[in-house]
Amino acid sequence: MGRRQFALLGLALLSPPRTAPAQAEPIAIFAAASLKDAFTEAGAVVAQRRPGFEVRFNFAGSQQLALQIDQGAEADLFAAADDRSMRTLGEKGLLADPAVIFARNRLVVIVPAANPGRVDRLSDLAKTGLKLVLAAAAVPVGRYSREALDRMAGADEFGPDFAARVLRNVVSQEDNVKAVVAKVQLGEADAGIVYVSDVTAPVRRVVRQLAIPDPYNPIATYPVAVLARSTHKPAARAFVDFLLSAEGQQLLERHGLLPAAP
Repeated sequence: MGRRQFALLGLALLSPPRTAPAQAEPIAIFAAASLKDAFTEAGAVVAQRRPGFEVRFNFAGSQQLALQIDQGAEADLFAAADDRSMRTLGEKGLLADPAVIFARNRLVVIVPAANPGRVDRLSDLAKTGLKLVLAAAAVPVGRYSREALDRMAGADEFGPDFAARVLRNVVSQEDNVKAVVAKVQLGEADAGIVYVSDVTAPVRRVVRQLAIPDPYNPIATYPVAVLARSTHKPAARAFVDFLLSAEGQQLLERHGLLPAAP
């Protein structure tokens, strides 16, 4: 080996090692399907401000996500559309922190823009032959929808058998709220009950909305919690902190959700 080669070898040995590039901090967030648009934007905002922050979302029905977490799925954070799914995990010791409410939501009836079922008022949901699509009863929005129908049945204008007559019109029961929206958008149903936040700008172009008055409209509450098996708890807590911040609450409201505080 020549002198030049020895010199280069010496410099290599004396030079400090290169600093490895910062490793990404992946965080797996399991969130209710109705949160897809809002959480996608929130994840982008947090990633801009937290170096190395990366997020991987899993959007589905809250009941499906809770089951996946219970069965060992790798997740850092769970955001549900009801207390029941979250409480189930808490009772099994799968939450690292107590769940906190970060948003709320309301229901609305949607029909295709052409309104083939002639659904002009809530009482029309009970018309014979109407094709109605709901989320399954095990899905939070499906349970809220049935609660709304039960409340209507308690009012004189609808009659005590109203809920039963409406449910006879159900032609499909979906696993999550986005599937209900899709069925109505595609004209496969005359009406569906979804969250207000799911009637996004693209959806509004192809459907009509029928409001459900406050006395009949249950308020959906959205809890979030860091999971006990999370290996990225600081990053998960940073995402929760953003959701609860004034900026985070404004972002959620832009996507049709109600603020956490009544």
